[in-house]
Amino acid sequence: MADPERTTERRMRPAPLLFEPSEAASDPEHFFDLESMEDPRDLLARATELTLAFRAAADRATEYQAVAAAQLADPRRFDRLTPADIGERAGWTEDYAKKMIAFGHDLLKETP
Repeated sequence: MADPERTTERRMRPAPLLFEPSEAASDPEHFFDLESMEDPRDLLARATELTLAFRAAADRATEYQAVAAAQLADPRRFDRLTPADIGERAGWTEDYAKKMIAFGHDLLKETP
C-alpha cells in the first residue's frame, strides 16, 4: 500500500489500463493478452507498462481512501465515524486508520 506520509508529487502517466472482455477475464491463463506475446522484448515492455500502471492506480486509490477516511472522520459531520469504525470498514488497524485520516487531511489541504 502507498505510504500515507509520502509527499504527493506529480508522477509520469503510465500506460493506460485496458479492460478485458468478460470472456478473457474468466480464463485464468489470460492476462491483458501477455500470454500470447512471443517476442520477449515486447513482453517485457508491455509487462513493465502494466506494472507501472497498476502501481500508479494503487497509489491513486490509496489517496482516495485517505480522503474518504478524512471526510468520514470530520467532526463537523453528524454521522462521523471513529478511526476504529473507519479501520473496520477498510480492513485496517485503528492506528493505520488514524494515519490515513491524517494523510487525507493533508491531501485535502493541498486541493485548490
